[in-house]
Amino acid sequence: MLRHVLEGWLLLLRFEIMMRSAQFQELHRVVHDAPVKVSAKNPPTLSEDLCTAMDYACVFYFKPVLCLQRSCATTLLLRRYGWKAEMVIGAQLVPFKSHAWVEIKSAVVNDKPYVSEIYQILERC
Repeated sequence: MLRHVLEGWLLLLRFEIMMRSAQFQELHRVVHDAPVKVSAKNPPTLSEDLCTAMDYACVFYFKPVLCLQRSCATTLLLRRYGWKAEMVIGAQLVPFKSHAWVEIKSAVVNDKPYVSEIYQILERC
């Protein structure tokens, strides 16, 4: 578990740096182009365990983590371990709010299960 927490923490740092220096299109491209890695050598890691590791990484991060940053990092972490995760970005009009979360097979894995009902989906990657 410690390894997964450290990987998650480093991904959070990577995406924070990207969010400060790159445009959204670059962030989107990195997540969109990240491959799903399937390894026959290593036993599969449960998606719940990886999401829990990311929760811990967020707790130990040195500042508050934004939902976009967290969702980018979670998507990449899940894909590294063979999960076909999708980052989803949504918005609501009144009051205007946007939000990002991660889904596997249309099921929300890093947020409340009803989050996709609150926000109109704008993008999946």
